[in-house]
Amino acid sequence: MRLKPYLLLLCLLALPGLSGAVEKSVYGLNEYARLADIDLEVAAKLDTGAKTASLSARDIKRFKRDGESWVRFYLAIDAAHSHPIERPLARVSKIKRRAGDYNAEEGKPYTARPVIALDICMGNALRTIEVNLTDRSAFQYPLLIGSEALKRFDALVDPSLKYAAGKPACATDAHTAE
Repeated sequence: MRLKPYLLLLCLLALPGLSGAVEKSVYGLNEYARLADIDLEVAAKLDTGAKTASLSARDIKRFKRDGESWVRFYLAIDAAHSHPIERPLARVSKIKRRAGDYNAEEGKPYTARPVIALDICMGNALRTIEVNLTDRSAFQYPLLIGSEALKRFDALVDPSLKYAAGKPACATDAHTAE
């Protein structure tokens, strides 16, 4: 039975690779997310195939405040606040258009979307992520969390699960964005 020592050695060599997974949090395909800055809880879709995060917004207007670029918008969410939200503009993102969204007259294969920084709580983790603003009212989930934000959450996504992290339970003073 010389096979046993080799099997044991193989298992021991595999342990360092598994240690990184121990530090990760497991999330489901859908999770509850608290938009801490806005004091609103929404259902989110976690999408490892999307790079960026998107929040459902309407009447999006860019403006200047003290020489800085800002954005004013309303949430395009049924249960959302009816007052405008104003945030500093982090940047403008170019999002590749889907085949059905391409307008030949515009000639651009992308759409420009304003991006803001937002504090999001999922489970016990509070992170600051960038979200682009677009009208997602035609979609089931008002918040889509893409791979860049999922990295900040140290997330492992199990698509067979839903709401694995439970209701958001972040301490308001404990911010662990970095």
